[in-house]
This record gives sequence, C-alpha cells and structure tokens, in this order.
Amino acid sequence: MSETVRISDYFGVDLFNDTVMRERLPKKIYVDLKRTIRERTELNPATAEVVANAMKDWAIEHGATHYTHWFQPMTGVTAEKHDSFISAPTPEGKTIMEFSGKELIKGEPDASSFPSGGLRATFEARGYTAWDCTSPAFLKHDGVGTILCIPTAFCSYTGEALDMKTPLLRSMESLDTQAIRVLRALGNTTSHTVIPSVGAEQEYFLISRENYLKRKDLIYTGRTLFGAMPSKGQEMEDHYFGSIPEAIGVFMADLNERLWKLGIPAKTQHNEAAPAQHELAPIYTECNVATDQNQLIMESMKKIAYKHNLTCLLHEKPFNGVNGSGKHNNWSITTDDGINLLNPGKKPHENDLFLLVLSCILKAVDEHADLLRFSAADVGNDHRLGMQEAPPAIISIFLGEQLQDVINQLLTTGAADHSIGRGVIQTGVSTLPDLFTDATDRNRTSPFAFTGNKFEFRMVGSSDSIADCNVVLNTIVAEAFSDAADRLEKAENPEEEAKKITLENLRDHQRIIFNGDGYSQAWVEEAERRGLPNLPSMVDAIPSLTTEKSVAMFEKMGVFNRTELESRAEISYETYAKTINIEAHTMMNMAGKKYIPTVIRYVGELGNSINSVTSACPEADVSAQREMLIECSALLSEARKALKHLETVTLEAAAEKDIVHSARRFHDEVIPAMNALRSPIDKLEFLVDKSYWPYPSYGDMMFQVGSK
Repeated sequence: MSETVRISDYFGVDLFNDTVMRERLPKKIYVDLKRTIRERTELNPATAEVVANAMKDWAIEHGATHYTHWFQPMTGVTAEKHDSFISAPTPEGKTIMEFSGKELIKGEPDASSFPSGGLRATFEARGYTAWDCTSPAFLKHDGVGTILCIPTAFCSYTGEALDMKTPLLRSMESLDTQAIRVLRALGNTTSHTVIPSVGAEQEYFLISRENYLKRKDLIYTGRTLFGAMPSKGQEMEDHYFGSIPEAIGVFMADLNERLWKLGIPAKTQHNEAAPAQHELAPIYTECNVATDQNQLIMESMKKIAYKHNLTCLLHEKPFNGVNGSGKHNNWSITTDDGINLLNPGKKPHENDLFLLVLSCILKAVDEHADLLRFSAADVGNDHRLGMQEAPPAIISIFLGEQLQDVINQLLTTGAADHSIGRGVIQTGVSTLPDLFTDATDRNRTSPFAFTGNKFEFRMVGSSDSIADCNVVLNTIVAEAFSDAADRLEKAENPEEEAKKITLENLRDHQRIIFNGDGYSQAWVEEAERRGLPNLPSMVDAIPSLTTEKSVAMFEKMGVFNRTELESRAEISYETYAKTINIEAHTMMNMAGKKYIPTVIRYVGELGNSINSVTSACPEADVSAQREMLIECSALLSEARKALKHLETVTLEAAAEKDIVHSARRFHDEVIPAMNALRSPIDKLEFLVDKSYWPYPSYGDMMFQVGSK
C-alpha cells in the first residue's frame, strides 16, 4: 500500500508565500518587505533586488524556465507574456539565469492591444505592469512548462488604470483610510488597518468535450443559442447535493490538488441544482488575493476539465430552462488585530460600533444601488437575474428577523433594549440532539443579504471577475464611513454622535431593506413605490457609472477619475454590442447552414414517404404524416423569415457609429430577433427524427457525463 499523502504536505508548494520568504530572505529584507505589504508603502529598490533573486532561485528549483507579469486587463480574463530567465550567452557558450529587481517590479505590455475605452490609440502602445507585492507570486505548470507568475497591476503610459486590480487596490486603501478614521474617533488606538475580505463561491457546468466540440454556439459564445428542454430537467431536485458521479469526482480531486498547491483554500464542493452543474467554495481571504485566486480557480477548472475530456462552462446561462451559474461574493471587513466589524455579537442591540457600521452600509447601498447593480452587469447575467434561480435586478438588503427587530426598536423609541436569540429545534428522535438555530433565516432571493458576520452579494455572474463588485462595495462604504468620520471627529461626544448617525442612516435609508420574496411581482411594484432603481439589463445599468453622483464619489475616494469611468463605460457598451453581434452571427450560421437545411431534407423525405405510401396503397391513412409535414413546413417557413429578419437588424445595429446607440439596438432589436429564430427551431427539435438533428441535444449534454 502506498503511503498516504496529506494535504498539509503539499499545500502552498507552488506559492511564494510568507513561509518561503521567511526561509529565503535575509531578516532585514524580509522585515522591510512585510512592512511594505502591511503599510502599503512603496518598495525599496534594493529590497526588490534581493527579493527578485530569491524568487528566481525558488522558481528555478521548482522547474521554472520563464517568468511573467500576470495581470487582469478589462477583457474579463488574465493576461501574461513569458520571458525566460536566461541572459546573453557567455563567450564559452553558456548562459546565466538572471532576474532583476527592475524586472520584478515593472513590465511593459502593449497597452493599445487591450480594451482602453479610448485611453490608448492604436499608435500609442506603451503601458506598464507593476508588481502587487500584497498578492503572492506563484508557479503555473502546464503545456509550456513551469512559469513564475507575478501578480501585477496594469496602467497606461499616462497613468490611468487599464485593469481590474488597480482600482481594487485603490478601493481597499480608501476603505482602510476611512474605516480607521471612524475607529480612531471612537477611541480605538490598537487597530492599524481595516481589510475587506472575500470568499467567492463559484458555480460551473461540466459536459463532455466531444459534445462541446459539436456545438458551434458553445465554442463561439459559451452558451447554447438553440436547444429544446429534455424530458427531465431539474424538476425532481435530485441533482442538488446528490452523490457526485465518478467522472466528476475524479475531476474535482485533480482540481483540489492543483488549487491546494497554489495555496488556494478550496473548501466546499457539491452538485448544484441543474443537471451537470456543480459548485466550489474557498475559505475567504483578503479582497485582492481572493480576486486573484478566483481567476486561478476559473482557469484551473477549464484546464483540468480538458485533461479529463470534459469542458467547463462558466457562462451564466449555458442552457435555457434550467438554473444558470453565478458566484456569491461573501464580503466582510476586519481589522489587523482581529475585529470583524460585521460581527453583531450575541447582543447586537448593545453593539454600537456594529450598528454604526451596519447603518453606513445601508446608506452606501441605498445611495449607490445603481452602481452596485452595474458591478454585476454582464451580457450573460441578463439571462440569469430574476429567473427563479438568482436575485432580481433590483438591489435590496436582507437583514433577517434579529437585526430587523433591533432596527424597529431604534426607529420607534430611539433605543434598543433586547435582541432576538437563537431558537431550538426538537427533532422528536431520542438519538438525535436538539439543534440550536441561527438568530435569523436565510433569503436566497436577496441580492445583498446579511448572513451572520458578512454580507453575501449574490448577483455576480459566474464568468465575471469579482474585482468589479468589490471595487464598488469598498468605495461606496468608504464614502459612508468618510461622512460618518467627518462628524465624529468634530463631535464633543463621539459615542453619542455615533448613535445619532446610526439613527439618521436607518431612518433615511430603511427603504433598501427587504426581507421578503424578491422573485414576486409584488416586490417589483413595491420597489417602484419605494423609488428603488430597476435596471433589468446590462445596457440599462451602464449609464450609472458616469452619473455626476458616481463620478464625484469615485474621485473623492481616489478610486477612479472621470476619464477612467468614461472609458470603462465605453468598454462596457462595446463588450455588449460585440458579444450580441457574435451570438447573432453564430445563430445565423447554425440556422442557415445546419438547422434549416436539415429540416428541408426531413420535410422532403416526409413528402416522399407520403407519395410512396399513397402510390402503393391509395386507401392508406396518411393523415399523421400530412399533419407532421404541414407543421414542420410552417415552422420551417417561420424560421426562414426569422433568419432573414435577424440578418437585417444585426447589420443595422452593427453599422451604428455611436457605440451607445449600437448597444441599445442590439438589446432592443437583435435579441428579440434572436429569440424569434430560436423558437421555431427548438419546436422542430421535437418533431424531426433525432438521427437527422445536426447538433447534440440538451439531454445528450446535461446527462451524459453524470450517467457514466
């Protein structure tokens, strides 16, 4: 029997983490680097030189031949350019492996080749990557060998952020600064930093690679643009938390091993609600590190699926008619000395600091609900939000019975004297223990729900970077803390002023609290009465990024300037228009070259069959065949007309010179035309003999892997 390998034996072996740095760096250099990380100060060049050499030696010992500045441009995926460690050959024909502090700190990718929203013209190519020393370097092992990956920020030659990480780091610093101001005003002298922490649950689908390669829509767009529901979907609710199929289990085991080697604390794995759908959840960590880790999780899922002859689908809605995929962004704020500012304690009515923080978050979300909605805006997410599987597009906050009761007391009398405690469930079985319940239930329909000691933002799409939503969360809460700190620092009695601020925030922003069914039409109507924004699509949400209110807030907090916001809005419109344009052209290609010719052939053979039967036996009843022929012919005609209409409106939308008008036309005209083409073809799938049908069906894809 082989010796058992424990997770602790290899956890983090591919990570240049604190343990490695402590072992390999001189004490003075280690202390200086840790101070830089802790205090967010500029790195000393001499320190960088020593760190670079130690990092190079460690990487080479693990088989690395190249290094890369690993960054996150506004493409939704990561980017990397590999450079080997070799230097110019010596006179003896040998080479020396080198890696300098300058190469560690700074890189220079082509900025004009990434989305910039007009910040960089084609002929203005210079951009820079800068080492984010707060996120550990790591090793990637794949087909090109072993690569040392250095997490970096990416900015333009003129200094504007061109990536997801730079504004995230800015937002974290802003939140830290303003939260410390609040703590200091209230007498806290021991906490030095406040850090937003995140745990991002990741949902995904797994299908066979063989079927994936037969579906042009999955290859080009990540989702099925055609497809009728199989006889069984998720109605029986037997897939959720069900026994994990063997083929999926082997994939999950390999995925866990890769993530654990990268130091990513993958914790939970299970089947999700839809057939072929699964979920992975890590333990939470610092916001920017969690963002990097989530990108690595998604990338690892795709690569490991390939090795198992599977394909991982991260689109928010790969299959119509069953649950789509999202990621729940669990967000909290904690001091460096261990105080979770979102921990209400056993008696939240007595926890004045928690109530102040909570009221500031209510204020932030209410005042910037449109921005928070935009932070989860994604073309794929438009198909998912509010579809009985994800929260609606209306932002609201769920607090639960305990906190709602405390708030009601405060708003009624100005003070709270009790908190609802935990309950007890008696199972009625003598061998089972009584169960203590939490002080409040959960609400899966809420987009922003308090879940004990954190908030869970459930709206984010499965393919999205979590950077966007956390930039917004950190910044809007920083602004609310700033407003509170301005008053606390001037107050003669800060503790009493804190109570006043709490009451004012609760009174002025209680409309954002909703503990009921977010899926109901009654809530849509109630939200409108409350004046809450309802932004059902990405195109509807993009304008919130550049309102005067948003610009003023982001500039005040030092996270974005107006130019950066306008560029990101333009990128968003472009992304929307380009995505729908690709989907429309894919539909036209599939319908024109496969579906419609297939149906024509089938209809022709039906007609020939009718003629053959009536010729051989005139008295035979061929009414069934005639009905099928008539129905198929009618749907074929409908599909052909829909195809021509889709071709027309797609060309017109793409021809719009103004990107905002173009995106709007793709939403208002092209998407309905796409739905009109899909409808008759999906109906024909039920009528045409399966042997004729040109693509794998939903049943083939969603049930094939799990049945093995």
